[in-house]
Amino acid sequence: MTTTTLNPYLEGNFAPVRQEITAEALRVIGELPPDLSGMFVRNGPNPQFSPIGYYHWFDGDGMLHGVQIRNGQASYCNRYVQTKGFKIERDAGHAIWTGLIEPPQQDNPYGPYKNTANTALVWHAGQLMALWEAGEPHTIKLPELETIGSYTYSGKLTSAFTAHPKVDPVTGEMMFFGYSLFAPPFLQYSVVSATGELLRTVPIDLPVGVMMHDFAITEHYTIFMDLPMTFRPERIQLGEPAFKFERETPSRFGIVPRHGDNSTIRWFECSTCFVPHTLNAYEEGEEVVLIACRMENSGLLEPAAETASDPNENSRPLYEWRFNLSTGTVREQVLDDVSSEFPRVNEQLLGRKTRYGYAAKIVKNPVLLFDGVIKYDFSSGKSQVHEFGQGRYGGDLVFVPRPGATIEDDGWLVTCVHDEGSGSSELVVMNAQDVTAEPIARVLIPQRVPYGFHSIWISEEQMTASM
Repeated sequence: MTTTTLNPYLEGNFAPVRQEITAEALRVIGELPPDLSGMFVRNGPNPQFSPIGYYHWFDGDGMLHGVQIRNGQASYCNRYVQTKGFKIERDAGHAIWTGLIEPPQQDNPYGPYKNTANTALVWHAGQLMALWEAGEPHTIKLPELETIGSYTYSGKLTSAFTAHPKVDPVTGEMMFFGYSLFAPPFLQYSVVSATGELLRTVPIDLPVGVMMHDFAITEHYTIFMDLPMTFRPERIQLGEPAFKFERETPSRFGIVPRHGDNSTIRWFECSTCFVPHTLNAYEEGEEVVLIACRMENSGLLEPAAETASDPNENSRPLYEWRFNLSTGTVREQVLDDVSSEFPRVNEQLLGRKTRYGYAAKIVKNPVLLFDGVIKYDFSSGKSQVHEFGQGRYGGDLVFVPRPGATIEDDGWLVTCVHDEGSGSSELVVMNAQDVTAEPIARVLIPQRVPYGFHSIWISEEQMTASM
């Protein structure tokens, strides 16, 4: 039976687009910088068929939207990520899997869950991968955005693969983790070499399975977040959801040397919270500093109708933790009380202290929408905001460094924006050193781009080197 109740994540600009197109010579308002050359790609959920049961925003099949920029010109294409589950449903002509809100389909002959590859993207060792945190990544061909296939590091991948791996900009190593829910080890931690070889995977002990969406790295450490969004199968027997945010359970943050294991991790207990995404982490003296968007509680895995009445559901101030490795103490503080999401830094400095950070500004609204971009100056403690304008909403943004830049914020902020009034979508390019100004350029996209999740910028240099 298909969904009959109204669902905000199936309506308006959350509704899927089913047509895959390619378009050249897009109209540009303003002027694209001549040295901005590469491809912006954004991932997001786009259900191929009407869902079975209750649809959660996280459920839709992955669709990639890409805008390639070269010599002041822009082109666009969008493609579904052709996962195994996508192909099975395409051949059947209807949905086969239910989503996160529904009980697991233990009797589904194809397995209880579908890897949708709908969440994020990473570029590493000369290839682009589409990610979903409960399964293996999928490699993607550029610039066509065609799916090459699932990727398991020559069979060495033995865990799930987070949607938020971290690439060290200095060493080229990529760190990732996979979490398990039904049986230990509930967390496995892996390191991939700069050339793409999966070097090691080690188990990390957790008392119970948890939803661990993101993590962070510094120059020498990796930081895991054991937060009380727990998965307890016994709840299913009581007719309750297996996932639940336990508001009375403290949060724990584990700090492990990059090439360490369970015997060298140190846990720090903190106030109860949920962290959807981290901005960055770095070392300063005896402290490891983590900056992230923090929630007091989380209804992320609850139906939209149940969270709509909670005015704090989308409250996500930027927050800082300082973990003292000598004393074992933690200091916590709010850095900015404006709710934000999808935090970013200049990724050439990931894992090191930065002066600036960027994030999408959250609208006070039951449904998650973003009406601007925030630029944080951590040196002054101040911030600036770029407003998209009335009825215009964006999402995840990327910082693109200017080629040859020697100043941290010398570059552009790029994101996809939808105009609710006209029903049109566009790629917006902003001067990162003057975020309150009008955009430098707006690339008009010839079809609607639904609101989605994470994006990436692949430079022309990276694309050329991988061919």
